[in-house]
Amino acid sequence: MIKRCAVKKYTEIFSSFFKIGALTFGGGYAMLPMLEKEAVEKRQWINNEELLDYYAIAQCTPGIIASNTAALIGYQIKGATGAIIAALGVITPSYIIITIIAACLSEFMDIDWVQHGMSGVQACVAALILTSIIKLWKNSIADRFTLVIFVLSVLAVVISDISPAFIVIVMALSGIIREKIGRGKKE
Repeated sequence: MIKRCAVKKYTEIFSSFFKIGALTFGGGYAMLPMLEKEAVEKRQWINNEELLDYYAIAQCTPGIIASNTAALIGYQIKGATGAIIAALGVITPSYIIITIIAACLSEFMDIDWVQHGMSGVQACVAALILTSIIKLWKNSIADRFTLVIFVLSVLAVVISDISPAFIVIVMALSGIIREKIGRGKKE
């Protein structure tokens, strides 16, 4: 039997991620500000650095960024069960909303106010993504080396057909190599 305090914690995890899933429009990038408020500031389950690490890992792994990030945070909080509950919490609202929209979509998409409403949602999502980019920039670009990594990564994504996962791995390795070289100079 699951202890009452464990059930309370699982309910808290599910409800927090359900709220994030229900109020995030625009996918994983748009959810970063909400994750920061809920998981870092309000609940203090993780810190900003861990959030950025989990977010980066979630982007590199197969699947949906939102559910991957939720699972990583849930795992940090309450192990494998916490990961499953957090992932279920963040995807459940989307499942419900998509099911309802799919049933009614063809009847409403031709209505002008629905189309204008969707334009407003898109603009809001763009603002949320820009906010995430600014926060990521402040927490990630710490020196010339990380600025070079950023520029090279952007160029690789924009100019080439190289997989983003490969770019992340190469840049992570360059960070590790830099650290090893830096340590070697200090010794």
